[in-house]
Amino acid sequence: MTEPFTEVKLLAQRSDEHPFKLMPELIRIREERPLTPMIFPDGHEGWLATGYDEVRAVLRHPRFSNRYELQHVPIPGFTETPPPAQPGDMLGLDAPEHTRYRKLLTGKFTPRRMRLLTEQVEAYTAERLDAMEREGPTVDLMEVYARPIPALMICELLGVPYDDREHFQRLIDAMVFREGMSMADLSATWAETQQYIRALLAAKRKSPTDDVFSELTSSDLDDDELSGLGAFLLGAGMHTTSAVIGMGTFALLIHPDQFAALRDEPELTAGAIEELLRYTGIGPGAVRTALEDVEIEGVPIKAGQTVTMSMDAANRDPRRFADRPDELDLRRNASGHLTFIHGVHQCLGQHLARVELRTALPSLVRRFPTLRLAIPVQEVPMRTDGNIYDVTRLPVTWAGPSRGQ
Repeated sequence: MTEPFTEVKLLAQRSDEHPFKLMPELIRIREERPLTPMIFPDGHEGWLATGYDEVRAVLRHPRFSNRYELQHVPIPGFTETPPPAQPGDMLGLDAPEHTRYRKLLTGKFTPRRMRLLTEQVEAYTAERLDAMEREGPTVDLMEVYARPIPALMICELLGVPYDDREHFQRLIDAMVFREGMSMADLSATWAETQQYIRALLAAKRKSPTDDVFSELTSSDLDDDELSGLGAFLLGAGMHTTSAVIGMGTFALLIHPDQFAALRDEPELTAGAIEELLRYTGIGPGAVRTALEDVEIEGVPIKAGQTVTMSMDAANRDPRRFADRPDELDLRRNASGHLTFIHGVHQCLGQHLARVELRTALPSLVRRFPTLRLAIPVQEVPMRTDGNIYDVTRLPVTWAGPSRGQ
């Protein structure tokens, strides 16, 4: 009988040879048994899904729950039972509560509405590129470029004062699940974020403007739901896209041939962004808990068992993505990747993220065609110990004038 998987750290760790290579053990497990028993840090006997078909099957199955209080957390040392989701935190809810929030927001994040924001994204991007030019030729890309663009856009969309972005960035960073954190830490940060948003929503009721928060004040949500939903939207809109801009740039800089392809072939842009999303990912995975006995790809899972899904392993499964899926190839057809999840919890803001990424990354490499890392690859501080990947700093430099001057 196969021994249960216990090395939880391997889910997010990278191989010593390359910052984006998966650990060999994780690849071996996917090849041998893509749905394998797993012992969680709290001792729970659940499952690890590493195959594309297995992960997708769990995500779309109606009898798997995303409720926090039913989950066992696959973060080293984390043995607490998470409390139920706060009102408005739709990520930790099932139907019918999740459905109610989702229906309310879907019309506010349509592809058409997001495309209408393209002009604003382009303007913000150009302003940040100019800022890089002024501060260069060596800058921290996260500080000057990757964080400000999504912050500007989500503040614009939600109607949040952009001057408060640094305050929110601190709160959002603190809300990312990481090794060594406690539920008390997370709850305190969540409460502080809600307090600010509650005051902001009160101001919107008195003087509504053309933004999502103002629109939400006319819904049937109460104050607790509104503030919780606002905190969820702000965190998702600011952190994840900035992380992908940083991780995507890092990946391009250590793959000069792919950097050159994005720089010199504009027609690759849409597909290239999907490949970068597949290759870099947003986080190590997701968890779901079975509400009743179910069968996934022929494997029986008992009611109450939690399944951890490795999005990294699934997104590089050769059964789905052929031809060296562990390599970055901007010409690959990466459609169908699971970075934005699948099923009823598929990322609500994915259309906005794509608009931002399709502008920010190509504009960066074309404006600064000689862009390169300013420190050795091994010294770039990647953060893979939580539920969202990030690089805390990305020092870059370039030679000669930019193409924008």
